[in-house]
Amino acid sequence: MLDQFASWINGYLWAPALVYLAIAVGLFLSIGLRFPQFRLIGDMVRQLLKGSGSANGVSSFQGFCMALGGRVGTGNIAGVASAIGTGGPGAVFWMWIIALVGAGSAFSESTLAQTYKTTVVGEYRGGPAYYIEKGLKCKPLAVIFALATILAMTITGPTVQAGAITSAFRGLNLGISPIIVGVVVAGFFIIVTLGGVKRIGTFAGYVVPIMAGIYLLLALIIMIINAPHIGSMFALIFKCAFNQEAMFGAVFGSCVMMGVKRGIYSNEAGWGSGAHAAATAEVSHPAKQGLAQAFSVYVDTLLVCTATAIMMLSTGCYNVLDADGNPIVEGLAGVEAGPGFVQGAIDSFIPGLGAPFITIALFFFAFTTLLSFAVYADANIQYVLGALSDSDKAKRYAYNIGCLIIATLAFFASMKDMTTAWNYADVGVGIMCWLNLPVLALMAPKSFRLLKDYERQKKMGLDPVFEPADCGIENADLWKKITEEKYQDLLDAKRAAEGRMF
Repeated sequence: MLDQFASWINGYLWAPALVYLAIAVGLFLSIGLRFPQFRLIGDMVRQLLKGSGSANGVSSFQGFCMALGGRVGTGNIAGVASAIGTGGPGAVFWMWIIALVGAGSAFSESTLAQTYKTTVVGEYRGGPAYYIEKGLKCKPLAVIFALATILAMTITGPTVQAGAITSAFRGLNLGISPIIVGVVVAGFFIIVTLGGVKRIGTFAGYVVPIMAGIYLLLALIIMIINAPHIGSMFALIFKCAFNQEAMFGAVFGSCVMMGVKRGIYSNEAGWGSGAHAAATAEVSHPAKQGLAQAFSVYVDTLLVCTATAIMMLSTGCYNVLDADGNPIVEGLAGVEAGPGFVQGAIDSFIPGLGAPFITIALFFFAFTTLLSFAVYADANIQYVLGALSDSDKAKRYAYNIGCLIIATLAFFASMKDMTTAWNYADVGVGIMCWLNLPVLALMAPKSFRLLKDYERQKKMGLDPVFEPADCGIENADLWKKITEEKYQDLLDAKRAAEGRMF
């Protein structure tokens, strides 16, 4: 009954209206910001490497890796495979589009999360619930978003990640029980998360760049080997994206829907999840982390998701289904939808490598996403708890309980099929998108002013530092303490350059 309910509610949550909303809001923000995702790519990369962590927050790079660990997950392998399998090669194009415009949404939500962050048990926390209450001044909506995020991060979200790991291990044909896989995933998760957000940030800082780098390297090798087919592959993507390929005409609607749907799920731009990781970083100006997080959308979709698509399409290892679930085009016969397509692509390069490589990749991709879920869930649990208790002990217990719930759900999800898992996950993501995207549009003037302030200081030759009053920002009380205690030298230089009295 729950499975049927999830499928039914997804029919409403993921109606075409949400696709239009995601693209419209991302485009609106990008235009208002003057497309920083194109103009400021250099700044995006530089902000990843600047600064260091503190007792209160992780470094900018660790915040980037935490969010990237959340973005680079099952969606980059199983999600891309299912998008192509259901919507055809053209779905890849629409994933690119939602990434390009979604980078504007990612910048806005991450910058706002930094602006309105707070401290919980001495560590930074923030996210949409915080900026909805403090910036939009609508606490009821903030509470609703916090509850929706808790649902998505602790109940519905872990199903896809854990289910994909089990599915990958099943592909090894080693007879490993899903129960054993579930125990290992849950146990490893508890070991890392109970060390707190700082441990998660450190773990992500080491693991995420390595896992993404190896995956991209393998895709590059496969692309070089299949170089003669690359031109026709990209031509097929563009033709299918605009319904110019008769063979895939029957799935054109699914092409757009699946491309945007899986693109949003993978890069997380617009649904506010990455904003929670952005808020944990120690930076001197909110826009710095906003730029870093916008770049993480590029890494996720334009690099990692594209790598999956290249491996599948250049080797012909894909299968496209019509509306009734019947195959339109047979790719690699006998390979089931999802990670199996990518395994087949790798096997065409080195026979026998596909299953173990995808199993390892999916384990780390999905596991780092689960770790990010712990951070995201905790930010919202602490937001809700903040109205009930000021006890640090209660807040620590709440974090530990949240981690245990995710571990438990990951264990049980290891025994669910992937169709059911995707249905559950899509419910959580859909609710968050419907709540967060309109908020980003309403708070757009604040995002515009924050980036303008950052760029104004850069033009003056300064390392930007944030003073809320300069941007007409209220309720950013923590920043006065941050700038005076940690960035006084930057503040002095800024005021001197502006000719202001100390």
